[in-house]
Amino acid sequence: MLQATDSHMTTSGKHRTVENRTLRQLQQVTSETSFRYQSATAMASGGTCCGTISGFLFEYDTQKIVLIKNRKVGLMNRLVQLVILAYVIGWVFVWQKGYQEFDKVLSSVSTKVKGVAKTNGSKLGVRIWDVADYVIPPQEENSFFVMTNMLLTMNQKQGQCPEVPSVTTICQTDNDCSTDVPDIHSSGIPTGRCVFYNATVKTCEVFAWCPVESDTVVPKPALLGVAENFTVLIKNNIRYPKFNFTKRNILDTVNTSYLSKCIFNRKTDPNCPIFRLRDIVMEANADFQEMAVQGGVMGIQIKWDCDLDKSASKCIPEYSFRRLDNKNEEHNVAPGYNFRFAKYYKDVNNTETRTLIKAYGIRFEVLVFGQAGKFNIIPTMINIGSGLALLGVATVLCDIIVLYLLKKKYYYREKKYKYVEDYELGINEQDTYKTSQ
Repeated sequence: MLQATDSHMTTSGKHRTVENRTLRQLQQVTSETSFRYQSATAMASGGTCCGTISGFLFEYDTQKIVLIKNRKVGLMNRLVQLVILAYVIGWVFVWQKGYQEFDKVLSSVSTKVKGVAKTNGSKLGVRIWDVADYVIPPQEENSFFVMTNMLLTMNQKQGQCPEVPSVTTICQTDNDCSTDVPDIHSSGIPTGRCVFYNATVKTCEVFAWCPVESDTVVPKPALLGVAENFTVLIKNNIRYPKFNFTKRNILDTVNTSYLSKCIFNRKTDPNCPIFRLRDIVMEANADFQEMAVQGGVMGIQIKWDCDLDKSASKCIPEYSFRRLDNKNEEHNVAPGYNFRFAKYYKDVNNTETRTLIKAYGIRFEVLVFGQAGKFNIIPTMINIGSGLALLGVATVLCDIIVLYLLKKKYYYREKKYKYVEDYELGINEQDTYKTSQ
């Protein structure tokens, strides 16, 4: 009898255990179904503000790894990863040298022009021109000017004389001339008188340096066209302060003998710091004789790009040349480059006299730029980390394709996302259910 009772109790306990287990499974299924229903209802109805805030505060998303056996998606994933690796290795590290830190160049420039010219003009006769005559001023910061053409107005003295004929200066009577109202284009202060400029033309009289300058006709060909054979020595010292590195464009391998006879040539002497002016203009696809008539502006570019992980002897400058002013003759108002200066003296009567020179020429601007790079662990690690982060783009792209573009997107979405309720909330619901029983 006792054995029967024990057997009955054991069987009853087993049934109770199975029932409890089944009950928990039903509760879990019911809870998941209810949660999905609530989520779907909330999504369908657009949700409420409180629901959105509650979900933002009290829900947590964690990654779930799902292996999807799809050849197209798998191939695309590897292809995107390969492109990112090629970008990081090829562009960032090899081309852009992402493993280095960089510093901008600091530089100083000095120039020395050499050359002698001979002219034979109606006003000056036979004359020799050297550096002191055609380089004006003698020294400038990162530039130099070479005079190639000029207009001379000699023996000017202060007094009264007729203006150069123009639309605003030609007159018939004194009434056509203003008094004491100087024009910005006038050569002096008007006196109000109309006088003869020559035998047939009258112009308004001015108080100015007389005779006044007439610059309507520019000498052509240029008076100092032979300046194309002049040479210039450019001395450029550079420094990279971050790396305490200094160098100059006159390389350590250059000696006095070589420097006295070399001329820059891109093929035979690319490191010679002496340049012929004609070669500079030709490298910029311009004609020196044409440019010499009215002047212009040229740029001499010196580029210092140095890899300081290599030998210092491989840090050498690269020269390039370009014309900086507008050379389009059809759309070029006030072309060329010119300015005026005067040389003063006193004549035999102790009267102050001057020679006015309107100088045309070529201004050469020396432009130095570049950077140096040297290995540093900080930019290296930053770029490696950025590259690893970019690999996540492949995952994001493939997720978009799988979850939104493929035909089985709902199936994959169900496998990827799993909704789990709070564990403590589930236990409390079970205890409530047991108590109600």
